[in-house]
Amino acid sequence: MSESKSLFKGLLSQAGISVDGQNPWDIHVHDDRLYPRVLTQKNLALGEAYTAGWWDCERIDEFFSRILSSGVAERVSGGLRLVCSLLPAYVQNLQTKARARVVARRHYDLGNDLFTAFLDPYLQYSCAYFKDTTDLAEAQKRKMRLICAKLELKEGERVLDIGCGWGGLARFMAEECGCSVVGVNISREQIAFARELCAGLPVEIRACDYRDMDDRFDKIVSVGMFEHVGFKNYGGFMRVVARCLKPDGQCLLHTIGGNVSTRGCDPWIAKYIFPNGMLPSIAQIAQAAEGVLVMEDWHNLGPHYDPTLMAWLENFRAAWPRLKARYGEPFRRMWEYYLQSCAGAFRARDIQLWQIVFSTPGSAQPRCRGV
Repeated sequence: MSESKSLFKGLLSQAGISVDGQNPWDIHVHDDRLYPRVLTQKNLALGEAYTAGWWDCERIDEFFSRILSSGVAERVSGGLRLVCSLLPAYVQNLQTKARARVVARRHYDLGNDLFTAFLDPYLQYSCAYFKDTTDLAEAQKRKMRLICAKLELKEGERVLDIGCGWGGLARFMAEECGCSVVGVNISREQIAFARELCAGLPVEIRACDYRDMDDRFDKIVSVGMFEHVGFKNYGGFMRVVARCLKPDGQCLLHTIGGNVSTRGCDPWIAKYIFPNGMLPSIAQIAQAAEGVLVMEDWHNLGPHYDPTLMAWLENFRAAWPRLKARYGEPFRRMWEYYLQSCAGAFRARDIQLWQIVFSTPGSAQPRCRGV
């Protein structure tokens, strides 16, 4: 047995995982090149090797949950190539206006046929709220109702939706709360879909970077977009919110977050799923808001993202027969790996999902209802 294979199997055993074992979280290796690559390139090599068919696992979500809970990943130092892949995030602003469009082109513009196949009818590509339900569509409605309650939305109020996705939340706020909504987005496919979805409602979808906004609004919401802002721009984001809020206005920020402050992202996720993405920490968000906005409420919904991702996985698999001709087998493996590895990370509490309510300095304290 090669030294790299022996070391690899020893590390996995510390997480209760075997190579060619009988448990659904055990892995089955088809190419021995996996061992040295993972030991030097960590997550990047693990994901690339899975997409290439070098290994399989019945329950990748459980595999990752065990890996992350055990701390095994921290015992693999990684090599020079891995370190070099992280350097740009430290020395460059990877989320400038020009660079921000990279993730729109490579992820959100993949095709509306893909996203409509596995998301709910409102196309909520963010954590649902599985309180007293196991149904994805209902859980997403409950998430949107929770957001509206925390913002205390009232009929006739004007709302800014930063990074409005396919327009589902904008439509919900217009229909359910009687608000007028301006959604801003830079994804060509999402903008076209959102305009059609919200036709006939007091909803305007602008092809615009959030940094160019200077209108005034009663309320602001941003769901699943802050992960693309980048640590160099967190302060600027908060200043845009403050600039666009009317006195006594409120903002709800819904974002995935990390337990520790970093200036990069998982190399595989950054390369294949969300280019230039970055998860903020509590400290980074707090520092960005300091002296600009007042934090009123901080709610961790992280445990709800695990069932959200698993529901997406089930829908994706059911829809695959009509998607496979366009996207192909390597994409299927990549997408299933993405959904399951993220589910495992949330299950291990390695990453979180926060809803944070901010107000303007000096305003009355909001009730932050619905928790």
